[in-house]
Amino acid sequence: MRHRDSDESGGPAGPAGPSGPGGSTGRVRPTATAAPLDLNQLRTFLAVYRSGSFTAAAHLLGLSQPTVTTQIRALERQLGRELFERLPRGVAPSPYADELAARAVAPLDALAALTGHGGPDDGPAEPVHLAGPAELLCVRALPDLAPLVESGVRLRVTTGLTDPLLDELRAGRHDLVIATTRPRGRSLTAVPLMDEEFVLVAAPAWAERIGGAQRIAADGPAALHGVPLVTYAEDLPIARRYWRHVFGKRLTCLAALTVPDLRGVLSAVTAGAGFTVLPRYLCLAELSAGALVPLHEPEDPPINTGYLVQRPGSAGNPHVALVRDHLLQAARTWS
Repeated sequence: MRHRDSDESGGPAGPAGPSGPGGSTGRVRPTATAAPLDLNQLRTFLAVYRSGSFTAAAHLLGLSQPTVTTQIRALERQLGRELFERLPRGVAPSPYADELAARAVAPLDALAALTGHGGPDDGPAEPVHLAGPAELLCVRALPDLAPLVESGVRLRVTTGLTDPLLDELRAGRHDLVIATTRPRGRSLTAVPLMDEEFVLVAAPAWAERIGGAQRIAADGPAALHGVPLVTYAEDLPIARRYWRHVFGKRLTCLAALTVPDLRGVLSAVTAGAGFTVLPRYLCLAELSAGALVPLHEPEDPPINTGYLVQRPGSAGNPHVALVRDHLLQAARTWS
């Protein structure tokens, strides 16, 4: 679900500075730069910075969105700086906001811990909300996160497609998302997590009938004419990319079987339903056991980079950083 803050898609908040022929400069006029900063406004600023959205910050703080907007505008006027760029979905911090957050995070979190309002030592940490593709989470991420769960980390896992999950991350529903594409804009931060290689496979019986990898190397994809295609979706997203990258051609055949879970695609092809393109990590065991056969071994196979994505700034829950760092370390061994 997409959440759009009504005040986050317009121009900068607060009174604008002098305008030239092109309109407002976007700079906020200071009103009382010597006055001490308001603690509540700083807490609100940090909530917006961490969540990437006025709406999500309001939910986290138990405030109305207009109250959050008013506090941020007041802080911007006092500082004489624009803190957030209003985007179609959420906000992105300005460079000055990055500097302010770096100075404010530690003392505000320490104060919250001291007063018993959401600090890292305020009882058990909240669950970490992790989202991503079902196959990657189930086959790679969750087994490697099991030791953290055993040690007391609580996880809430959601599966789905990258774009909707990133929208939900911006809105504050998730803490971390494993994404198959790098998010656009500055409202989210992403680091490379893993590279997944794609492989063209079929059961041994089909490989023998078409003449194996040697036939495809000689005749190209025409050797697969008449073999049923099993894929993730009707628009053949993974197979189309493989065809374009490896064969330099457009894939035109129709799917014989679609399964919206690559584990289902794997089981169907292993049972002899036809051929498919899968991430190598997902079918390593079947390839090693001979239950699947690679139909082509190109020198330059298609590679897709996965990213670990979160909202900018430090999360209030210390276990988010723990899960993030553990995933980045574990992913070095994923193939």
